[in-house]
Amino acid sequence: MTRPTRQREERERRQWQGQEQDESEEADGDDELDLDDIDEEDLVRTADGELMHEPTGLIVEEERIDPGPEWRAFNHSERQEKSRVGAPTTQTMHDKGLTTTIDWKDKDAYGRSISSKKRSQMHRLRKWQERIRTKDAGERNLQFALSEIDRMASAIGVPRSVREVASVIYRRALKEDLIRGRSIEGVATSALYAACRKEGIPRSLEEISDVSRVERKEIGRTYRYISQELGLEMKPVDPKKYVPRFSSELDLSEEVQSKANEIIETTAEQGLLSGKSPTGYAAAAIYAASLLCNEKKTQREVADVAQVTEVTIRNRYQEQIEAMGIHS
Repeated sequence: MTRPTRQREERERRQWQGQEQDESEEADGDDELDLDDIDEEDLVRTADGELMHEPTGLIVEEERIDPGPEWRAFNHSERQEKSRVGAPTTQTMHDKGLTTTIDWKDKDAYGRSISSKKRSQMHRLRKWQERIRTKDAGERNLQFALSEIDRMASAIGVPRSVREVASVIYRRALKEDLIRGRSIEGVATSALYAACRKEGIPRSLEEISDVSRVERKEIGRTYRYISQELGLEMKPVDPKKYVPRFSSELDLSEEVQSKANEIIETTAEQGLLSGKSPTGYAAAAIYAASLLCNEKKTQREVADVAQVTEVTIRNRYQEQIEAMGIHS
């Protein structure tokens, strides 16, 4: 009695499994999609990074590589604490900031002061570490020049992007052997002036020479040589870029700035700007605008801010008011 019953159960179980397998094969056949026929609008990216076909739920792309960190952070301080990398590389340092630096603080990892013996040892280590950072005369040249660029850039108040560009220009000049026969300070100052022009930061040769250790004449001569040899494409400086800074130093209103820009645009269209100094041209436009807007400034005050002579302002002023059809 027991044996027939077991045989019948086994036969029914096999039939049931066969039906399930057939149904699963039919379902798999229905889910097959041609990837070329899938509409991109139906594809969605899940939180796990998988690409899913939304109408059918088919996973089109999986195992996406996550290039981000394995940790999570919700604010800047947490990111700084969990980050395991240093500062990004920079062109403003001769070694691009990749070498290590021994801290100047004479303290251990817990913030406690170290002994006098350890202090003298750390002093020697700092000295030798500074010596071995530069392996030859070329690197010492580059280190001094980049420090000069950083010093002058800080003095004239230009952004970090200008310092980076100036460092790249000096590196190119050093690679092309354009430094030979010229002073390091002169080439570094010329590179900074070229970077200011390239980045659209208005700084005159007079302003650059004030913070440099070389004369204006040498800076201009070296700048022309470097820009020609390196093929630096320099656009003419727009005098309107000087207007906001000069007007701010003279405590002039927005109305005067607007009028000065109008004078520059109108007279430049008539060809008066050709061959003229942009700083003197902007200073004359500001002087004329201050008179027209009843915020009079003397020629001496404007000349001191723009670092030009009063004669330059008078000459440009006369040309501009005649071109504008204004009677003085």
